Amino acid sequence: MAHQRDRSIVTLVLEQSMERIAHAQESTTIWDTAVIEAHKRPLDMAWMDRNLGIWFNEYAGFDEVYVLTSTGQPIYAMRGGKRVIPENYIAVEDVAGPMVTRLRHTNVIPKTIDGDIAMLSPGQADFAIVRGRPAIISAKPILSDSGNIKEKPEDQAVHLGIVFLDQDFFARIGSQYGLADARYQIADGADGGESSVALLDHRRHVIGYLVWRPFAPGQQVTIMMAPVLALVILLSIGVICMLANRLASRTIDLDESRLQAQHQAMHDGLTGLANRAMFEQRFDEALGRSRRHNTPLALLFIDLDRFKKVNDTLGHPAGDLLIEQVARRLVAEVRGYDVVARLGGDEFAVLIGEPDQVAIDGVCSRIVSQLGLPFSVSGAQTYIGASIGVAIAPDHGFDRTELTRKADIALYRAKAEGRSRYVLFDPEMDEDVRAREAMDRELRKAMADCDSQLRIHYQPVFSARTGAITGVEALLRWQHPINGLVTPDAFIRAAEETGLIEVLGQWVLRRAVEDAKAWPGLRVAVNASPIQVRSRKFVDCVTSALAESGLEAERLEIEITETALMAASSEVTTALRDLRKLGITCALDDFGTGYSSLSHIRDIAVDRIKIDRSFVHAVNTVPGAALVEAIVSLASANGLQLTAEGVETDEQYAFLRRVGCHEIQGYLLARPMPAEQVTALLQDFQPTPRLPSGGSPPMMIA
Repeated sequence: MAHQRDRSIVTLVLEQSMERIAHAQESTTIWDTAVIEAHKRPLDMAWMDRNLGIWFNEYAGFDEVYVLTSTGQPIYAMRGGKRVIPENYIAVEDVAGPMVTRLRHTNVIPKTIDGDIAMLSPGQADFAIVRGRPAIISAKPILSDSGNIKEKPEDQAVHLGIVFLDQDFFARIGSQYGLADARYQIADGADGGESSVALLDHRRHVIGYLVWRPFAPGQQVTIMMAPVLALVILLSIGVICMLANRLASRTIDLDESRLQAQHQAMHDGLTGLANRAMFEQRFDEALGRSRRHNTPLALLFIDLDRFKKVNDTLGHPAGDLLIEQVARRLVAEVRGYDVVARLGGDEFAVLIGEPDQVAIDGVCSRIVSQLGLPFSVSGAQTYIGASIGVAIAPDHGFDRTELTRKADIALYRAKAEGRSRYVLFDPEMDEDVRAREAMDRELRKAMADCDSQLRIHYQPVFSARTGAITGVEALLRWQHPINGLVTPDAFIRAAEETGLIEVLGQWVLRRAVEDAKAWPGLRVAVNASPIQVRSRKFVDCVTSALAESGLEAERLEIEITETALMAASSEVTTALRDLRKLGITCALDDFGTGYSSLSHIRDIAVDRIKIDRSFVHAVNTVPGAALVEAIVSLASANGLQLTAEGVETDEQYAFLRRVGCHEIQGYLLARPMPAEQVTALLQDFQPTPRLPSGGSPPMMIA
């Protein structure tokens, strides 16, 4: 009874502590002036300190206070009785953010403890671990006390108070309510004779325990009842014999529990298949047998295709049901002694002992076929598929780690080749991986000092009507100290995969606009990667580069591909709109080779279309000529400039000029060249207009 009393007191005290904090907040958060001051910009920091910040530390013992805007952004912060920068809120945002979200979606005023003062405004309060310490967090909206200021919950500023449950807090509770040695512990490790109550947050998660030494009237009674207890001890000896029998029964139960725990430790909880730990154990055992008897062993790495789509559309419970069905189909396609394991997520592995090539092909084909059939999930049919990478011992080695790596490489190749297929590891794949790794390392070294190895060449662009040079296109080259000149096709993909493309693109942009200052009136075009265009910082980087170089915005043209356009059309649309507001022109490169529709040409704000070289090379055929004429008509109808790339013959030049192409670019006229040669070319170049009936193109530059 004494223990139960103590627990009831502790529970009540904790609830009242949380309510006291909320009541303290209401002293200034329900106030017309507070609403006005919270929305004022800039804030009156002195007023905020006196009424919403430092005052709470002095009045109610708050350790931290934050004021948040309607969008959740911190505008004021107090910590330890001193005003600090609002960014201190980042340390508590993970805990406080969900509370603020719940507050904005409820108008319910919290219930109060019987006999206590009623709450005046909605609120959210909770126990949590903040900065590694237990604390009470309370969130209250800043409301009008007169009702004259009307705000929706989502538009209200929020006052957030934090009180740490330190040793002084628990000592005060102990002295007030007779809880000896009251203290906080992160784990329920109370000594014998101590009691504890779990501190639970709103999700019923334990964040720690309040431990104390309770008043024990039973001990006093025991002393008084010592003679009686002696008799009870004698009687207890008889009971021990009966308990011994039960102990034997419990021992059997413990053995069964141990076996069950061992099973759970080695098997996947969802499918019942072997988990990664058991798979690695069985793999080592199978490799040992294969090595001793010189027999083959096949490792299959299986990754489900389009599984994320199932989770996104039907939910994770449906995804779990699908995984269970996949497991059953895999087990049905192999022998009973082959090992099937779930490594995690949608990744599976299969070990096939002593197979030949025909058996491997058969198993892989059946698995791909079976996992390509429809699955019934949550009352709907869904389709996925599977990609498989295969490595074989001893052909690919006997080391588990090495075989796993090679199977993973083969799986990557299966994904790259279109999915829903199986690929057997080939040493060439390893060479490709090593080549990519070497490329990544060399590229990082080159980018450590861009000016030492990276070069920009410029290919002139000519007016089809006058033959004058109207612009240049910046083309990146890598002057490798050993391999010589490396074209972008060989390293741009590596830069995109390793996340270096944004740094590389910024260097090209800044170098190009700096070089362009030497060519008055000439337009400079810079290619932008899809990753760059989708970045929120892209427009800022372009603006900064122009500001640093002093180049006019009208002389810069940003080229994007149709791939970038389709990858994130909304982000691209916003970026292009912002660039064009600055006066920068935008061009759609390699037009016709991507997957965009004509609606993108109509809706996306671009100034120029660049006809891909593959179409230019086909103008000597009837279908090719008709297609180019259609592109020219499309550009003219939409008021777009048109540039043809890859012009290499007089016939191509004459045709493009005749159909109305505005600009020409290609080896027929000029190859890419360093900036110094562009400067020399502009000084010496005298354009010769090309006549409609034929004649020579402008000066051709090797």
